[in-house]
Amino acid sequence: MDRNFVVAIGLAFIILLGWDVLIAGPQREALEAAKREAGIEAAEAAGPSLTADLSVPTVDATLTRIEALKQAPGRVAIETPTMIGSLNLLGATLDDISLKNYRITPEDDAPLVNVLSPRSTETATFIRNGVIVDGQSDDQAVWTAPEGARLTPATPVTLSRQDGEVRHEMTITVDEEFMFTAEHKVINQGSGRAALLPYGFAAQKNLPDDLKNFMILFEGPLGVVDGQLFSKKYKKLDKSKNTIDEAGTGGWAGITDKYWLAAAIPPQDQDFDLKLTRVQGTRTPLYRASYQLDGFFLEPGQEATVTSRMFAGAKVVETLRGYEDGLGISDFDKAVDWGMLFFLTRPIFHTMHFFAELTGNYGVAILLLTLVVKALLFPLANASYRSMAGMRKVAPEMTRIRERYGDDKMKQQQEMMALYKKHKINPAAGCLPVLLQMPIFFALYKVLFTTIEIRHEGFLYIRDLAEQDPTNLFNLFGLLPYDPTMIPVVGAFLGIGILPLLMGAAMWVQTKLNPPPTDPIQAQVFGLLPLIFIFIFAPFAAGLVLYWFWNTFLGVVQQYFIMKRAGADVDIIGNIKQTFGKKPDAEKPAE
Repeated sequence: MDRNFVVAIGLAFIILLGWDVLIAGPQREALEAAKREAGIEAAEAAGPSLTADLSVPTVDATLTRIEALKQAPGRVAIETPTMIGSLNLLGATLDDISLKNYRITPEDDAPLVNVLSPRSTETATFIRNGVIVDGQSDDQAVWTAPEGARLTPATPVTLSRQDGEVRHEMTITVDEEFMFTAEHKVINQGSGRAALLPYGFAAQKNLPDDLKNFMILFEGPLGVVDGQLFSKKYKKLDKSKNTIDEAGTGGWAGITDKYWLAAAIPPQDQDFDLKLTRVQGTRTPLYRASYQLDGFFLEPGQEATVTSRMFAGAKVVETLRGYEDGLGISDFDKAVDWGMLFFLTRPIFHTMHFFAELTGNYGVAILLLTLVVKALLFPLANASYRSMAGMRKVAPEMTRIRERYGDDKMKQQQEMMALYKKHKINPAAGCLPVLLQMPIFFALYKVLFTTIEIRHEGFLYIRDLAEQDPTNLFNLFGLLPYDPTMIPVVGAFLGIGILPLLMGAAMWVQTKLNPPPTDPIQAQVFGLLPLIFIFIFAPFAAGLVLYWFWNTFLGVVQQYFIMKRAGADVDIIGNIKQTFGKKPDAEKPAE
């Protein structure tokens, strides 16, 4: 690691942060403001239309999950190979789903992950699709199910209810993954026509218990319309005017967090309005992503059927893509937070997933991915290391130029440039490979942080590559029975595991490929950088630290052989001895 490495890291951080804050952010806000204004103008020009109130009433009581499940007027049990739960007959609301294949922690006896919970619980998440008749809310409508009904992939369930002179029948099916399909038939048995408004929403009461609130992670209401993703974080929706209202064809509306998604999905061939908002007039915060289809009238004796879907489960990329292809759900994999570097995060994920399928382990997949990245960047790295070897060869001449023109900086610079030109050396060549690696590093960090495929995946002694290295230097890697990270004030800095130490050692060896700087202050700074990076990387996901350690190790090997082939004198052992104040063997006097 040399000066170019440090400069490149700084530049990468500044470029990425500056782009989002100064350019991308204002552009997004301006675009959203323009669209909101356009939507208001269009609504004013359109005149009266079929509308209805979708507001969910406030539930003052806060119950435990078990109490809330018992409180419902009735429930239909749900069980598939991937989930277990129940459907609330109050409003035909999907509000109780636990995932069989996902647990809160890696332990086999850990509780299952709950992706949906009843709205009378503290942090409820629930989904509903329905049809409002004559503008009357169906929130308190109680549906009837056949006695002993049980919803499974092999046994659909048909619910029914009477709404005055209008009859509702809803047949619900579920597949073996996470998708529910509702065929809602409305029959007008009266003498007058009925106004129908199909809708659907996913809602979140209060902030989720496991809200991460990280800058690089999106959590909150989101949706897709006409292939474009719209999203708003919870804090932004707390401002009443900061909502999203878009219209188009094809898409969905949902509530998402790091790994899980609850979504209401309209028919993909019909126009609908997407709204992301915090519901006004409720005592507790209620965030909602909803859709409304165009309203229509149902004449006496007529019937109409609206087919919609609900998703409650894990954001497994292959599963989401399967629903895109099989059901035609527009851009469903955009529920995964690919980030602003999506053009890198997507191919990195798919490459790593391919290697994981091939080898059966994501740790091995990360090692193979690193080899691919190294191979792609080899031409640049080769040019960089050859340039560094050339710099070493002309180092004595550079020293003489500095001594000769010490007071004349302009002349010194001219002579240096002439020297570089004579020997075909590019002093900036070392920056480019590192600069190109920075976006890849950030993209891999995003992939490890947000994709559920890597959650709870182990490698060697590591139980979860998406979490911090579980070992700790300060309790002798588990030999001492205490957790150093629990020490007040300094504990947060004491989570130094095996991987960060290996990474720091590899970076330190990399600095020894070159002689130490003649400036003692500069030498101290470069000597401390590997130690600083150990503490910086220690809290990161173990998979990311594994990548950086392996990348650095391969870089050391690559740099050593390239510089050797270029004729440079690379004396790692001698440089290490100089670090500890010992003379290299070549400088020792003959006995």
